[in-house]
Amino acid sequence: MSIIDKATPRIDDRTALLLIDIQNDFCPGGALAVPEGDRIVPVVNGLIPNFGHVILTQDWHPTNHGSFASTHGAQPFTTTRAAYGEQMLWPDHCVQGTRGAEFHPDLEVTRAELVIRKGFRPGIDSYSAFLENDQATRTGLKGYLEERGIRRLFLAGLATDYCVAFSAIDASLAGFEVWLVKDACRGIDPAGIEQAMLRMGRHGVNFIEAAELVAYNAREA
Repeated sequence: MSIIDKATPRIDDRTALLLIDIQNDFCPGGALAVPEGDRIVPVVNGLIPNFGHVILTQDWHPTNHGSFASTHGAQPFTTTRAAYGEQMLWPDHCVQGTRGAEFHPDLEVTRAELVIRKGFRPGIDSYSAFLENDQATRTGLKGYLEERGIRRLFLAGLATDYCVAFSAIDASLAGFEVWLVKDACRGIDPAGIEQAMLRMGRHGVNFIEAAELVAYNAREA
């Protein structure tokens, strides 16, 4: 039995495409590049016309953000203790107003109805589209979706093992039906991707390929 047969994920007025952090700094040549991150752009662009609701997230850090290694005089990919727990220290990336923070130039953004900026508070990092890393500060996305009657989300973007996974799990915990479009995502570390997929599965996230989703909904149209 295929994934489609199990759940028949219809794209309708209660469905949204949530695109996570498809920004220059997460693509090849960027400050925190995800391997082959730019390869998802054509896949995502092929998905967008099928959706009536498209939402983007954008990492949007001030200079000297608390998650930057340079802020602490430390090496990237070490950790520090933040008020909310352990925090990975990253190279400076997606700094407000820089090219690195812009969406990939080939990404079709004109149909997006909302951009959720995250990580703009200096002392709190934010992986999830729903909750910042203190697990208390909300982005407002849940309320926006509920106000519009959206109950099913398809996720794509960067990176599978960080912001995509955190967003998918928080969406499921918030009560949404969640689908990850696997070939419209890329991750940082193969082992980390595998673990993230297992975590998402345990939280009820479903998985699908872009062509499968589009073909099914074309038949149902």
